[in-house]
Amino acid sequence: MDDPAIGETLVSREDLQRRVAELGAEISRDYEGRDLVMVGVLKGAVLFLADLMRSIEVPCEVDFMAVSSYGSQTDSSGVVRILKDLDINIEGRHVLVVEDIIDSGLTLSYLLRNLESREPASLEICALLTKPERREIEVPVRYVGFEIPNRFVIGYGLDFGERYRNLPYVGVLDPRLVPEGA
Repeated sequence: MDDPAIGETLVSREDLQRRVAELGAEISRDYEGRDLVMVGVLKGAVLFLADLMRSIEVPCEVDFMAVSSYGSQTDSSGVVRILKDLDINIEGRHVLVVEDIIDSGLTLSYLLRNLESREPASLEICALLTKPERREIEVPVRYVGFEIPNRFVIGYGLDFGERYRNLPYVGVLDPRLVPEGA
């Protein structure tokens, strides 16, 4: 896609495929003999979740949650509203939350508290990307695809104004287009 909004490629298609396969193998080893429930956080995690599931060799179910955090367009306040809740009961189940990117950690921290209150047997996080520099609250991430610098990224599920999710790689939005505070 030749688009002037895309500044550079941060994580190539090949690197994504390789790392997703590695994560799938690691998760398969860790959950061997257990049924896994993967919870994708909409919308950004859809591509990552789909590819990750294909790399996992243990039985797994999938469900989705959609959350909205209040605050500016680019900064989460940590005040979260659930727009779409799980359809399945996770009590006593092994749950893996699949997230596209962890930024401040505020929204994910809320989501974890919410899910822990439902008494799963285990609850872990798998994030494609994490920006440690932006972290305001620590969240225990078990599986990380890539640690990235504090840049506004698009592609492979990540968007800017609902665009660019379909890119097969993770790119950096042209800095001139990045909203203030992002």
